[in-house]
Amino acid sequence: MAEDKLSVSEKTGGDAAHAIAKAGLSAIPLVGGPAAELFQYIVQPPLEKRRVRWMVDVGEKLKELEVKGLSLESLQSNEQFVTAILHASRVALLTHQASKLDALRNAILNVAKGRAPDETLQHLFFGFVGSLTEQHLQILKIFQAPTPPPNTSMGGLGHVLEHNIPELRNCKELYTQLWRDLYSRGLLNTDGLNVTISGNGLSAKRTTNLGDDFLKFIAEAP
Repeated sequence: MAEDKLSVSEKTGGDAAHAIAKAGLSAIPLVGGPAAELFQYIVQPPLEKRRVRWMVDVGEKLKELEVKGLSLESLQSNEQFVTAILHASRVALLTHQASKLDALRNAILNVAKGRAPDETLQHLFFGFVGSLTEQHLQILKIFQAPTPPPNTSMGGLGHVLEHNIPELRNCKELYTQLWRDLYSRGLLNTDGLNVTISGNGLSAKRTTNLGDDFLKFIAEAP
């Protein structure tokens, strides 16, 4: 079924979506040479599956945009879009995490729709998706509008984090490092989780403008 979807036999608008997605991956080399045969035997089959899944996913989403009036042919000559799909495709092949793949797909579609920041920020943001984990992205999203534990008038941001992400309870060293990673990239405006905060401070927004722009870039747009 996937191979049928990826077949490009005629230069039609519908097929162009898959052709564009496939072209974005064609510049990503596979390991070659006799010394790499064992490596290829182990890695290449699942890598090809990732390629196919990514192409189908992006291609189908582009076809949905075509139905809504977007010219897919115009994307072929849009250098900003070509660069974006190359960045996203390289990162996509290096992850199996669904939320990161969703983020990359959403970013591509936002570029296609003309709803993306300038190319410098795009390059930066694709790098963020590649280097951050699902839990990084989850923490960032939560602290754009944090929800403190019920009936709590005072406490630390760590309590808010553990309330919203129960699987990180009793993992203070881990989530402290995740927080530092986000802060060091300029995505959060507070450098520590352990300061005692009272009142509305527990529900105050902790993302920076850069963090908000990043979240918008990787979010699904209507």
